Amino acid sequence: MALIAGIDIGNATTEVALAELSAGAAPVFVASSIVPTTGIKGTAQNTQGVFQALTVALDAAGRSLADLDLIRINEAAPVIGDVAMETISETIITESTMIGHNPTTPGGLGIGVGVTIEISDLERAAGGTAYIVVADRSYAFDDVANRINAANGRLEVTGAILQRDDGVLVHNRLTRKIPIVDEVGLIEKVPIGMLAAVEVADVGRIIETLANPYGIATLFSLTSDETASVVPMARSLVGNRSAVVIKTPKGDVTERRIPAGWLQFIGDRTSEVDVDRGAEEIMRVAGTVGPIRNVRGEPGTNVGGMMEKVRVVMGRLTDRDPAGIEVTDLLAVDTEVPQKVTGGLAGEFSLEAAVGIAAMVKADRLQMQRIAHDMTAQFGIPVEVGGVEADMAVRGALTTPGSSIPIAILDMGAGSTDACVLRADAPARSIHLAGAGNMVTLLIQSELGLESPEDAENVKRYPLARVETLFNIRHEDGTVEFFDTPLPPHVFARTVVLHPEGMIPLPLRQPLEVIRQVRIKAKQRVFVTNALRALAAVSPTSNVRDIAHVVLVGGSALDFEIPQLVTRALGEYRVVAGRANIRGTEGPRNAVATGLVLAWEAQR
Repeated sequence: MALIAGIDIGNATTEVALAELSAGAAPVFVASSIVPTTGIKGTAQNTQGVFQALTVALDAAGRSLADLDLIRINEAAPVIGDVAMETISETIITESTMIGHNPTTPGGLGIGVGVTIEISDLERAAGGTAYIVVADRSYAFDDVANRINAANGRLEVTGAILQRDDGVLVHNRLTRKIPIVDEVGLIEKVPIGMLAAVEVADVGRIIETLANPYGIATLFSLTSDETASVVPMARSLVGNRSAVVIKTPKGDVTERRIPAGWLQFIGDRTSEVDVDRGAEEIMRVAGTVGPIRNVRGEPGTNVGGMMEKVRVVMGRLTDRDPAGIEVTDLLAVDTEVPQKVTGGLAGEFSLEAAVGIAAMVKADRLQMQRIAHDMTAQFGIPVEVGGVEADMAVRGALTTPGSSIPIAILDMGAGSTDACVLRADAPARSIHLAGAGNMVTLLIQSELGLESPEDAENVKRYPLARVETLFNIRHEDGTVEFFDTPLPPHVFARTVVLHPEGMIPLPLRQPLEVIRQVRIKAKQRVFVTNALRALAAVSPTSNVRDIAHVVLVGGSALDFEIPQLVTRALGEYRVVAGRANIRGTEGPRNAVATGLVLAWEAQR
């Protein structure tokens, strides 16, 4: 009797299937385990995670490392995701033209148009002109309110720009109400004596006039050419509750096109595509060159630097010449990234077009053999490299009750999406594509402007809710849940992630529905896109419709909405899909690890 361990080294986790094998009998699986992968998949740093996963499985089976007869590991292809930032456009403001500000509590409502004036100059100001008051932090809220009230008898004050967080306090004390934008940190850069417009929307609403280029044109009597120049500025104000636009003689707002560079796909043919053409065009060109042997980026550009970084990182981790490392697949996804507006006064951000990219490095069996050799030396147990991940996954998927040949699987992991079709009368056909769970996390983090990858991972993995009172929350599906004991004060009035260990407040001001849509769109653009192109690649006719049934495996198949998104998309092709239950006990996890054991048993 032999004790065999099948080990699947993934981008996020390392999984073990432990089985006893005896002559003439089916394998008896005695334990399994899952731990986080250490290092980048397919590198020497994986050894520590493998040892931890083995230890957990052996302890569960009441065995020790010395009892193992053989360890089988998967062929691992690393996947690196990145976002090609500053790719399409950038909003630039010169001469302090705009304050696209969004303070938590601005004062007043409506639109005020007038000439900017220092609050200290109100007493000497001449009548006949409408004014927008500018007050720095040296003026207390009651002093600001008193000075404006005193001036209202002879001057028309139509709005205010404050440095302090005093908008509501000032507004409450005014005899004539005006819109007030506060919390403007760089107030000393606000030009004085210039025509300005202040707009504040009601709670729960967003500005309309200053987020519309024709609205700005109406307020400032702009020509058609001037109106065209403020389009990017108006776009950057969309979604704000308050804003200020100031017209200066030399001020200008421009949208600078930034060359993202080209990508070159090398296969049966060679073809290039500009990244600023967008993800759809990138993927279309990628599909015209046949099997991809390598991908290169234009030197000296953003995407060229990203592709070079992939090669340098993998070269360092695998002790190979970066120039010899080949990128064999690439997934491009259109996205939007909050970029700081150049020349803004209040930390303004604008959603700029970008392209998210996941790149896959060619699997190096020789590199995996070296890792297996190192593990053999460290563990004192024979370690061998098994087959291709997708082929192993389909063997594991066949242990799902009710499954049989012919079978097709989608292995949705953290770094890659794999597919395999196995028929009784033909060898297995498999494909290994870049882009999966890690790419979704990256897109969520970029689009929401989250600083912490952990927050983005939580948004991806768990449902959301809005804490309405200390005793109830409203779930993202609209249902309300009440509690007998008060919720922690730090989650009050916050959008939270419903983590199994408790509610986690998110550092975001976007409405819950916006966050939810970002999450769903990211999953669709990665998993639905990859599911369709992977299944088309392994279909005998290159047509997804010719695959009848698909079994979903991998860590991302456990997600609370990815399987439904993929199943719904495949339903349009009349393909029936469902989650696997490996060995009837493991759910969609452990397919590759189980397949490594079964493959060794089959070849004896």
